[in-house]
Amino acid sequence: MRGKLLVIGFGPGDEKHITERAKEAIQESDIIIGYKTYVDLIQGFITGKQIISTGMTEEVSRAQEAVKQAEQGKKVAVISSGDAGVYGMAGLVYEVLIEKGWKKDSGVEIEVIPGISAINSCAALLGAPVMHDACTISLSDHLTPWNLIEKRIEAAAQADFVIALYNPKSGRRTRQIMEAQKILLKYRSPDTPVGLVKSAYRESQNVVLTNLQDMLEHEIGMLTTVLIGNSSTFFYDGLIITPRGYQRKYTLNQAVQPLKPHQRLQKEAEPWALEQTEDLKPLKNKTVTAISVKESPRELAEEALQMIIGENQGLSQNLMVKQDVQSIFEIAVSPGVVNKKFTAKQMMTLSAIIGEEGVMEYTQDHCIKLQILTSEPDDIVEKLAAANFLIAPVGDVLTVKACDFCDGEKKDSIPYAEELQERLGGMELPKELKLGVNGCGMACYGAVKEDIGIVYRKGAFDLFLGAKTAGRSAHPGQIVAEGIAPDQIVGVVEGIVQEYKQNAYPNERFYKFFKRAKQVQGFEHQDITPNIKIEAAACGE
Repeated sequence: MRGKLLVIGFGPGDEKHITERAKEAIQESDIIIGYKTYVDLIQGFITGKQIISTGMTEEVSRAQEAVKQAEQGKKVAVISSGDAGVYGMAGLVYEVLIEKGWKKDSGVEIEVIPGISAINSCAALLGAPVMHDACTISLSDHLTPWNLIEKRIEAAAQADFVIALYNPKSGRRTRQIMEAQKILLKYRSPDTPVGLVKSAYRESQNVVLTNLQDMLEHEIGMLTTVLIGNSSTFFYDGLIITPRGYQRKYTLNQAVQPLKPHQRLQKEAEPWALEQTEDLKPLKNKTVTAISVKESPRELAEEALQMIIGENQGLSQNLMVKQDVQSIFEIAVSPGVVNKKFTAKQMMTLSAIIGEEGVMEYTQDHCIKLQILTSEPDDIVEKLAAANFLIAPVGDVLTVKACDFCDGEKKDSIPYAEELQERLGGMELPKELKLGVNGCGMACYGAVKEDIGIVYRKGAFDLFLGAKTAGRSAHPGQIVAEGIAPDQIVGVVEGIVQEYKQNAYPNERFYKFFKRAKQVQGFEHQDITPNIKIEAAACGE
């Protein structure tokens, strides 16, 4: 009879966090093999099973015994806390099998069952410290030489990884966590957020928030996972948060914004930003001198001698890793609602503001979109305003797209286009919305092809709603009213936009909203989608 090895990761230990497959595998096993502490954590699932438990540092013997029992035809569960493939038993079991000449097709069957690793369970208790590139490093030198572990800590510290330290300390192994701190302080601020989580999701759970400088003042043991933030990690209301990236995008929500960059973040930027930033206090950028932890009089004397003779090549603040959060200011500029002609001075201003690292992108919305790496957006806005640009936000906002009114010759409807821009331009909406305004019945700038279009004709406005602006089944908006009086048009359009803003689903385009709602401000929807058979678009549009 062919035996089977079930290498099981059961997560942090709480029953609620053990996967269903892990429970099934334990139940179908004849023998349970594991470290005694782990066996105790799952006592409720192993009643009546043959148990083989050993002490710490006996992982190899457990793997050998598991293979031996499986070769005798038994179903053997080899248990690990967390995930069996992360400092667990999976690798050792495979090593023992390979040493014996095992082949996948002919040897004992093996199944590795994943579980929640400590980096994940501990991160959940701390907030969101592992939102960017991260690594795990075990400080146990039982199976890995310490000099190799040191190199890995050094590399991770230099590269600004969020770091999870496993097996940081034991009764006999106490210096490794101190050595790790010393290395990290060469590259990280002493104020770097650190979370110490002992026995996550178990009865003896304990969570401590501290920093890199002070972390050794707290209890750390074999059951502790140490999570160390990167240079952008911060504390907030009893939590540790690491942003998803080093770049934050934001735009205007009004022409002039007195707020700071981290308060200006829009929801179209990184999700962690949202709009709840009033009390957010990231770590301040401050110059920090790295701290060396000396353990002996000789080390102190050698450093003093080096300082005297000017040869101190030791720790220096120049080694300090600091990835400043780069704020990308996104904004749209144009010569005006009606004016479509940029001046040479305006183009020179744009070139000076963008520089070598910024981006200037022409759009089909009669404007140029700018992406500027800056921490001083107010200065940018001031310079653009001085060059007589019309400045607008980007993202899920309302954009007024007016024609040039035949270079201003057909000027009767211009005041209404400008009033619509003043009252509605840049309004935040569930999805981007284009409002087309054309100054004569020719509608040569395509107002009828926008989400909302108004066309001035014979002293009044015609109203078009619900154009499908993209895709092979694109179509113009349907005409829902003719001859709307000029003194009423702004109020009519504003009512439509407000209804869309209040009742549309997130990311629902206007034409879909109009179709779903059946009517907007009393204007009835009619399906004017072209009646042709074409292959459906993969994106659903």
